[in-house]
Amino acid sequence: MRRYLLFVSQLYAYAILRPLAAAAAARGDDVAWFFEHAADARFLRAGERRLASVAEVRTWRPDAVFVPGNWVPHFFPGLKVEVFHGFSVGKRSESRGHFRIRGSFDLYCTHGPDTTAPFEALAREHGHFRVVETGWPKLDPLFAGQYRPAARARPIVLFASTFTESITAARLLRETIARLGASGEWEWLLTLHPKMAPDIVAAYRALEGPHVRFVETDDILALYAQADVLLSDTSSVVPEFLVQGKPVVTLRNRKPGPQLLDVQQPGEVEAALRTALARPAALMQAIQAYADQVHPARDGRASERVLDATEAAIEAGRAGLRRRPLNLWRRLQARKRLGYWSIG
Repeated sequence: MRRYLLFVSQLYAYAILRPLAAAAAARGDDVAWFFEHAADARFLRAGERRLASVAEVRTWRPDAVFVPGNWVPHFFPGLKVEVFHGFSVGKRSESRGHFRIRGSFDLYCTHGPDTTAPFEALAREHGHFRVVETGWPKLDPLFAGQYRPAARARPIVLFASTFTESITAARLLRETIARLGASGEWEWLLTLHPKMAPDIVAAYRALEGPHVRFVETDDILALYAQADVLLSDTSSVVPEFLVQGKPVVTLRNRKPGPQLLDVQQPGEVEAALRTALARPAALMQAIQAYADQVHPARDGRASERVLDATEAAIEAGRAGLRRRPLNLWRRLQARKRLGYWSIG
């Protein structure tokens, strides 16, 4: 039996780590949660175990720590496993974002060829971590068929937007969505990032009506399953929706491609949505090709592959790997973030 620690520094980690926790429990392994911010523990469910202090973690001695974020305390025992908070969507340069190596992890569990190849190149360059393509645990419930969309009379459009002011479409599309929602031709689901500006949230909540529903949820996969098309921007939800084989319309996406119907002006959105709902062959072929690159495994078993890769890495130890860099400044920052100064 292994002991696995799930490290949460942002609320989005719940949706990523819970499928992993379920797969570990099914194998008879022991699972516990640790929260950088104690307040986030309020979303734990009955039966989910919390370790409330660094001392408890060190006493419990996990065999591995699973991390959706970009940092993990070096003083936690166990293999450090990066499972990622999302796909690479081009919000930041590669040197600052998705492919930045911080010297914190022993194992990177990648989603598909478009991330596996760059990380394998980085592994050869740095030499102190392993890379295994597993798929993403967050999507397991979606691909395993745990969500069954209800029958509907009209197509459903999901609108989701990033909170980053420089790239969000929320301020630009509010009036367009209000007009299209009032027409009743389509049903609308509206959801916004938890960090979205309060005035934008209020403006979209005010759109609720017979054909428009504003949704606050920690389970966006259920919305993906219901919707026929997504309207968004340069949000991390875009690739998550595309891997279902469903079309996406974006406004001024920073990394457009043939898999998207990207427009530059709000006035172009309606026509793009109509095209998306018609599902033209060329678009659907481009979506399939994209999905095969970012997340080809759509069997709902990514969590099991992560656990297999972790077990193999534990058994291998540091054999064949260089020593991880000391990164004294990051280590000091980690101690400060958790208020842990003990040497033992």
